[in-house]
Amino acid sequence: MRLGERLDTARRRGFVGRESELAAFERLLDPSLPAQVLLVYGPGGVGKTALLHQYGWRAAAEGRKVIWLDGHEIEPTQTAVLATLGIANLDELATMPGLVLLIDTLELLAPLERWLRRDLIPALAGDALAVLAGRDRPPPVWRADPGWRELVDIVQLGNLSHPEGRRLLELRGVPEADQIPALDFTRGHPLALALVADVAAQRRFSAVSAHQVMGALLKSFVDTVPSPLHQQALEACAQVLATTEPLLAALLDLRDAAELFAWLRDLSIVEYGSRGLFPHDLARDALGAELRWRDPDGCEEIRQRAAAYYRQQFGVARPAVQQLILLDFVYLHRDTSVLGPFVAGYPQTGALSAHPALPAELSLFVSWVREHEGEESARICSSWLERQPGSAVAIRSSEGVTVGFYQLISVDASARDDPAMARVPGRGQMVRFWMDGERYQEPSPVQLFITVQLFRSYLQAACPDYTLLTFASAEPFAEGCAHVDFHRMPEADFTVGGHGYAVFGHDWIAVPPLAWVSRLAERDALISSPTSLLDEESFAAAVKSALRALGRAGGLRDSPLLASMLARGQESSLRAVLKEASDQLAASPRDRRLHRALHHTFVQPAETQAAAAELLGLPMTTYRRHLAAAEARLTEILWQRELDARSP
Repeated sequence: MRLGERLDTARRRGFVGRESELAAFERLLDPSLPAQVLLVYGPGGVGKTALLHQYGWRAAAEGRKVIWLDGHEIEPTQTAVLATLGIANLDELATMPGLVLLIDTLELLAPLERWLRRDLIPALAGDALAVLAGRDRPPPVWRADPGWRELVDIVQLGNLSHPEGRRLLELRGVPEADQIPALDFTRGHPLALALVADVAAQRRFSAVSAHQVMGALLKSFVDTVPSPLHQQALEACAQVLATTEPLLAALLDLRDAAELFAWLRDLSIVEYGSRGLFPHDLARDALGAELRWRDPDGCEEIRQRAAAYYRQQFGVARPAVQQLILLDFVYLHRDTSVLGPFVAGYPQTGALSAHPALPAELSLFVSWVREHEGEESARICSSWLERQPGSAVAIRSSEGVTVGFYQLISVDASARDDPAMARVPGRGQMVRFWMDGERYQEPSPVQLFITVQLFRSYLQAACPDYTLLTFASAEPFAEGCAHVDFHRMPEADFTVGGHGYAVFGHDWIAVPPLAWVSRLAERDALISSPTSLLDEESFAAAVKSALRALGRAGGLRDSPLLASMLARGQESSLRAVLKEASDQLAASPRDRRLHRALHHTFVQPAETQAAAAELLGLPMTTYRRHLAAAEARLTEILWQRELDARSP
């Protein structure tokens, strides 16, 4: 067997999926059909070339003559194309019955696009088949022309399905334990899966190895762009949820972005919907990761311009549009805050929708509450559904299957059958029940979608005095709630069926919706700005302030230390760093007495400093001297760690 034959065999063996695309091609091979044209497009690395190889093998198996033209291998001239075809002029094409012409990397033959469409392809024999594959969306003329409209099929090639992706990883020898994280990371993109398989052959796939995969993907997506400004437009588009022409102009600080917007719209890696343009998920990930690594200042500048644009638009928008602008603000938080795990999954929610609950769904909601929270909660849920039947919202899949729900009730102190109403004041709202039908309150696309719907509800014209959120456990949600200005309210906690429920709340009178949105943007800027690193004096003052806020829930959410390399914007990371430094004091015989003063003052504080001194058996002056020394030593440890983290 020749090397080329072995290569073809390996390619066929490693090919998975694309059943519908292959079936469509098989139908077009019917010799009784007239000439047909198949236009295949999709982003770099999605598998267009691999699919064309399959087309070629299947056509050859049917006895058809196959000719392959690759834009990578020939000059974009008529002479070069004719030479590759082995003909002197186009008239000779009519003497090739049953020809299957495969043209790959069509975007590199762009100067010939008009000639291919008007001269070469019409010159094919009446039973020929032409397949043109490229990254760019086919121009509208293929559909607008009455003649071509009857002869052309357009196929947009997307990512592999979850089972297909697993099969590809299995064929490439990726261990089963690595397959799920690899699929989550790649979202089924074939080139990404292949790159992950290459990494897995050397070491276990992880977030560390993801960076090199992202770099290779970015090169495949945008190996050429017309100018640096076009590159900036693509990078800016990847930073926001949806890009309109005015927003693009604001992101790039231009008066007119019409030409750049039109260019973006025609890219195969960019889709468009009712709110504007948006890149495919994996392209967005690759572009965002590259920009954050290569130009963090430029990335932050785009984010700041986006936030300023949203604030300006919010002030003049209708309430319904304000709800959408809030989603745009939330999306800006996806990389630098605790909202990241929720917002990063936003595209996964595209198949979900929210609807007022139907009567037939109410019993399903009650059964879910019974399963996850018990009989007593189910009884209370049923009571609220009777008392406020319009409070329940059903979450449905694209197939119309009910997959989750939430119930946003108006607080009613007269509802004495519900312990949740025992200590809630005034005119407010409470998210009394919410859940994914299967996963309850665990992170999931349904949970994210509910979060988004609730964010929208906070901007309704009839704003309540406050909104309360209930959770089966406070710990998983404490940091996220604090970041979005929903504060822990232990006085409103309640118990049902022997299980305690945690309550978080936001006061809309104290911080109304527009101020709330601005606060989120400012807070995100604080923790994400690469220019906000503290000098030594400011760092020491921030440590002192953080120690005094350590005992309060959410007390560190606005700490300047969140901008440090140690915390990287995460309150949980900051708490962990403070604890580690404190433990380091405890482990040193020289610093152990300092640790005790620190511990009884800030970590597990006594009621007063006098009580702490008494607990330590020290005179007040000695206690204060130990405490000052402890703060200084802790600051010294943290500052050295910060300097180490800033070093290349």
